[in-house]
Amino acid sequence: MVKREVVGAHYGLRDWLAQRVTAVVMAIYTLLLLAVLAGMPKLDYPHWKALWALPVMRYATVLFLLSLCVHAWVGMRNIFMDYIKPTDLRLTLHVVVILALAWYAVWAVQILWSA
Repeated sequence: MVKREVVGAHYGLRDWLAQRVTAVVMAIYTLLLLAVLAGMPKLDYPHWKALWALPVMRYATVLFLLSLCVHAWVGMRNIFMDYIKPTDLRLTLHVVVILALAWYAVWAVQILWSA
């Protein structure tokens, strides 16, 4: 007989919700960016630089990047939990992904605020 372990009624709800919310944030940002780019008179460097000089564009992009990192983390963590059985390897992969996503986020913010 298989004995089930009861972990609670909301198991996985937080991950599911995080995936959906971050996906919506990324979709809205993408649509707004496409609309802004379509409305630009010219896609040259001065117009591009002026667009990224706007604080609202920078903050929206940071929100997009943070959503992307959370979305990627939840997805990768779930893949590792489902398919990587050795605990040491799974923990190592978790740490590598966390460090990579943190590095990418810091690097992106540095690029955004140096322009």
